[in-house]
Amino acid sequence: MRGSGRLMRDPVAGDLFDQYQLTDLLARSGMASIFKAVDTLSGQPVALKIPHIQYESDVVFSERFRREDEIGQRLVHPNVVRVLTPREKSRTYMAMEFVEGKSLRAMMRAKEPFPVERALDVARQVCDALAYLHAEGVVHRDIKPENILVTSSGQVKILDFGIALFESERRLTWTGLSNTIGTPDYMAPEQIRGRRGDPRTDVYAVGMLLYEMLTCNLPYDSANPRALLYAKKNEDPRPPSYYVPGFDPSLEAIILRALERDPRDRYPTAALLLGDLRNPSAVPPRDPETGAARRRGRSRRQRRVILSVVIAAALAGLGSLVYLSARQPAPPATTPRVR
Repeated sequence: MRGSGRLMRDPVAGDLFDQYQLTDLLARSGMASIFKAVDTLSGQPVALKIPHIQYESDVVFSERFRREDEIGQRLVHPNVVRVLTPREKSRTYMAMEFVEGKSLRAMMRAKEPFPVERALDVARQVCDALAYLHAEGVVHRDIKPENILVTSSGQVKILDFGIALFESERRLTWTGLSNTIGTPDYMAPEQIRGRRGDPRTDVYAVGMLLYEMLTCNLPYDSANPRALLYAKKNEDPRPPSYYVPGFDPSLEAIILRALERDPRDRYPTAALLLGDLRNPSAVPPRDPETGAARRRGRSRRQRRVILSVVIAAALAGLGSLVYLSARQPAPPATTPRVR
């Protein structure tokens, strides 16, 4: 089928999309399929992300897909999958460089902790890419093992900007998506609360990546999704040393700072996290009481502020009553009656 025609079904291998001929289905999600294809003009392999046909008529979904394509074409970084520009486009799809490699999730299926230096290398490359994205005003918001490819040479490639936030553009809503978007295990607490997120949201996900690579576990292990989301908002994560006795205390301090529930307590930027990952031994071990003390201090400050507001409101109310009472006319004098 020629690319100039309109497919009335989901695509299959052999279909032609403009200059690209589909050869193999690589992955299929709830909203789109990814195919390996050949660029008939250059002969080079590419990857095509094609939304399922039922979503093409959805205006907001199409706008999200267009935005993902547009964001991708602006980004040029060795650790970000490159989005290509077709000569013409007769249908909604996104053309990307084809990366020969494995997803980080596939590499984790061995259920053995990564060697520390290998895990650090992956995390450093992810952080380097995120520092670039954040400088460009882009927050990925869905960093997870499934969205990270690793080539045979060890090069990391981040993909899937489907829910990325481009800070200068307006917010979109869609009935098919809740305000809480992301992958539960890797979502930051502020995402669970329905907030848009910022660079610290991606920092949290890097902390999760490191944690899982080095322990083969996650800091919250509830099988109940609601209990998991509740725990991530209200409970501190288990330290990596819970699963790996003797875990490097400096590296644990880095991971736990990235995983702080309150974004204000995390690394403020991926660049600062990257700096510590390049020299983890220079990071002092974490004081177990530090986080709790900081939160207690913040709670006390918040209570003091609330108490001050209440007292100020009470005094203002009392002052108003005194003022109003002073303005009341005095009762008329009475003359004693003489009988």
